Amino acid sequence: MNARLPLPLPPLLEQHLPRLLVVDDQPANIQALYQAFNEGHQVLMATSGEQALRLAATKRPDLVLLDVAMPGMDGHEVCRRLKADEATRDTPVIFVTAHSDEAAETTGLALGAVDFISKPINPAIVRARVKTHLTLKAQADMLREWVYVDGLTGVRNRRYFDEDLAVEWSRAMRDGTALSLVMIDVDLFKRYNDHYGHQAGDDCLRRVAQALRGCLKRPGDLVARYGGEEFVCLLPATPLEGAMVLAGQLHQAVAGLGLPHAQSTVSDRLSISLGVCSKPAGSGGSAAAMLRAADAQLYQAKIAGRNRVCGALLVGD
Repeated sequence: MNARLPLPLPPLLEQHLPRLLVVDDQPANIQALYQAFNEGHQVLMATSGEQALRLAATKRPDLVLLDVAMPGMDGHEVCRRLKADEATRDTPVIFVTAHSDEAAETTGLALGAVDFISKPINPAIVRARVKTHLTLKAQADMLREWVYVDGLTGVRNRRYFDEDLAVEWSRAMRDGTALSLVMIDVDLFKRYNDHYGHQAGDDCLRRVAQALRGCLKRPGDLVARYGGEEFVCLLPATPLEGAMVLAGQLHQAVAGLGLPHAQSTVSDRLSISLGVCSKPAGSGGSAAAMLRAADAQLYQAKIAGRNRVCGALLVGD
């Protein structure tokens, strides 16, 4: 029986110093916060709401320390825009303000701020509060990441794939680029499970998932567990020819595992069938149509004898 593979941790948080964005129109206030955090943190500084939004969009801070009273765009509007943007809505915002009345705090909390710090700041208190909210954010990021990981195999799950397909389809349509999809099925897996047992079946799926993932070299390429013994690969900016080459590599990678399959009528070793569909650059259609077409190609691979790759271009919805 194959040894149980450890479940890999998801790529949660990049190992970097916490990145703070300090926003205040008064240089003296920025300097005070910089002195409080320059050791052990990356400190970004903005003196206006517009500059703060640009830095938040490009630098992706882990937390924002935000003044309320600023000329032009005030802190409330900055917070409102940060929370309206999907890319920054989960970034905690702490208001740093001279206003300590209940109404000001209520307004800020209603906009999505997590805390208030009064001016002039007490460095020890502000460091403690920032540490608390950075810890909470890291835990929340971890939980959000696990929602998109398949618990058995460690690759992305169906939910993540569905969302990523929508994003990549929109990008391909906007940029006029190709997009390819590979549907993968482990051949006669029920017989494998029945013969070797469910624990061996689980180990088999883990090994297949890791073999598939090992073939993907570009950061934007995706492998996900689609359900049961089915997997799917999404390949942005990849035409049919490239997708067929990669599908062949996926096929060989699983064959290279050399897992015995005594009950297979296809091969004495575990094998997979693959269906490929590609949206040509500049063409139309829909993500749902491409998914159906890839599934149809997988069906063709199965009825042709399994243990092979079939592929076609997307020709319409």
